[in-house]
Amino acid sequence: MNFTGTWKLADVSVDGFLAGRRQELGRLMDGIQEVCRFGAPGMAIADELGYLREHEVTPEFLLLWSAGLTGVPEPLEELAEPRVVRRMCRMGADLQLTQFLQALITAAICAEVEERAAAVHLAEILDIASELVDPSGRNSPESAFRMWRVAQLPGILHPYSEAPESGRAAFRAYDLELERALAPDI
Repeated sequence: MNFTGTWKLADVSVDGFLAGRRQELGRLMDGIQEVCRFGAPGMAIADELGYLREHEVTPEFLLLWSAGLTGVPEPLEELAEPRVVRRMCRMGADLQLTQFLQALITAAICAEVEERAAAVHLAEILDIASELVDPSGRNSPESAFRMWRVAQLPGILHPYSEAPESGRAAFRAYDLELERALAPDI
């Protein structure tokens, strides 16, 4: 939606979006495979889900993609109004980038990837993903990292968290290395 400039669902084409971005998408998928140490079967899941080929984008899909943060308007038809679509897309982009980073870090920890080397790759992956989400610069690797830090990390590091100490230490290490790579001034 961010690429249409109109916020009208009728103007959206997944194939149209992907057509000029195959190289970036390939770099993104290669980066994910490298950092997370996924094999071909794991990477095939992305194709099987169908998100990377033409499909209808509906207001209901955007509502779920944005976790319903905008609420469900009455009447329901208002979900397709450009002002609501814009809010869902922006909220969804923030949420999805944050959850994407959490998934990448978790997979890298499980694959026992060294934090410093992984942080450089994660920064590159986030840069590509941020550009794909919105080329205006509204989203950036730094903002995704900061959102992740406040949305995901406290639940893991909280004293009453059920995360094992080894997991807490790994997430702390990733936080430190990502800060060095993405936000050295914070």
